[in-house]
Amino acid sequence: MTFHLVRPLAAVAIAVMIASLSAPAATAAALPERSDRPPTPHLDWTPCPDAPDADCATLEVPVDWSQPKGETFELAVARHRATDPDARVGAMVFGPGGPGDSGVERITTGIDRFSERLQARFDIVSFDPRGVGASSPLRCSADLVAQMPPVVMRDETAFESMRTFAGRLRADCREHTGPVYEHMSTLDTVRDLEALRRALGEPRLTFHGSSYGTLLGQQYAAAHPHRVRAMVLESVNDHSLGARRFLDGSARAAQDTFDEFVTWCHRDQECPLRDSDVNALLRDLVQRAERGELSDPDDPHRALTPYDLTFTEVQRRLYDPERRPELAARLAALAAAPEPTAGTGERAGQGGAGEGSAGAVIPLPIPIFCNDWEMQPSSYADYERTLERMRDRAPDLPYPGALIAPALCLGAPPAANPQRPIDVAPGAPILLVNSRHDPATPHAWAQSLERKLRGRGVLLTYEGSGHGAYTSSPCVERIVDAYLIDGEVPPRNASCPTT
Repeated sequence: MTFHLVRPLAAVAIAVMIASLSAPAATAAALPERSDRPPTPHLDWTPCPDAPDADCATLEVPVDWSQPKGETFELAVARHRATDPDARVGAMVFGPGGPGDSGVERITTGIDRFSERLQARFDIVSFDPRGVGASSPLRCSADLVAQMPPVVMRDETAFESMRTFAGRLRADCREHTGPVYEHMSTLDTVRDLEALRRALGEPRLTFHGSSYGTLLGQQYAAAHPHRVRAMVLESVNDHSLGARRFLDGSARAAQDTFDEFVTWCHRDQECPLRDSDVNALLRDLVQRAERGELSDPDDPHRALTPYDLTFTEVQRRLYDPERRPELAARLAALAAAPEPTAGTGERAGQGGAGEGSAGAVIPLPIPIFCNDWEMQPSSYADYERTLERMRDRAPDLPYPGALIAPALCLGAPPAANPQRPIDVAPGAPILLVNSRHDPATPHAWAQSLERKLRGRGVLLTYEGSGHGAYTSSPCVERIVDAYLIDGEVPPRNASCPTT
């Protein structure tokens, strides 16, 4: 999974990425067509209020897909029409990441993520997944969110405090969000995506999923293997991983990408830390944060927690190689920061996927992520072993973003859509794209999924760093576009050089 927990609602995270309190168990096997399914859904497009070059609509879908004639809600959808209608291939649906990113915002304010070739040949369509943005968003009490205990738990008392808080938060969010709260797993969104394909009038789906959106693509392909025309999964999640392997992979990915940053810093004349031992510098900062002696350079009265430092200050900046100079400058500022005059503890809103009823940001989209992953530790001793493994695998970044999952999933009911190996029937090739050095979704996860797709998956590697590759490499962009537009599949083991 990708903790793309980078922005307040509309986005995530962390990143990305929950506790269905009564959702029925489901599997990623092919979902049978229902004889009682409703008529083909309809989209009534009108210009988007704040983006007249885009069209907006809503898609009415069931709250509970096992009760298709029951209560419904409106899924927010947006479209950027093909700029060359005569050469139009069809509609391409973008699956947003996070969990918690807004697909509507991707169309209305971020369409330049896609090349001019794709914009010319496709109606590019995306949506706010259920629980996100304008699609019955997750809502929780701001006052309660502000009481969130520290993510990193140091003893049994802190562990039980987090368990109690997580239970209160689930109950509160369920009350304020309404019945959709219980039906926010990715398998529910698979049903929504199939309804969207039908509403668009596309006989087969053309799909580009990013980060957490790759889980949506995988599970759609498993449920509807013959409905896929072309599918790009960029920055790949591996949903077969148990909690231990998932957290281990997340830690290794963060450390690997930080090591790439250090290599860049030592050879770049403009890096302010060029002549420093950057690894030792960060380890010292982590120790200062653990002792409560590290202040926020922007707010000297506030103490940075170890999680603040590792994830918010460092790992998130590793998502984009263009932010390397910014990260170097920030590390220099942190090293020079005095001890805080008064620590206020951990921020409640370190990126998230839902706004509270009074504007609070939920630090993890709990009804999505904890419903897609079994992640909670069985005891404090189990959690303590997790912290030890994180430090062993990521000595410079021992508290990566993924650690928020075992914290906020504590005490959650069994996941409705837990980890399992993917099972996709033969069909159209699926193109996987991953950076060699990705701080959130390691290259090894893409390799693992390629194997599990049993010949249907083809992996394209970008040899550089960053979370995402399509916008980083003209080579990747060219290959992805040729695949989506003309069905040209690259050879196995294809790669693009770093730029």
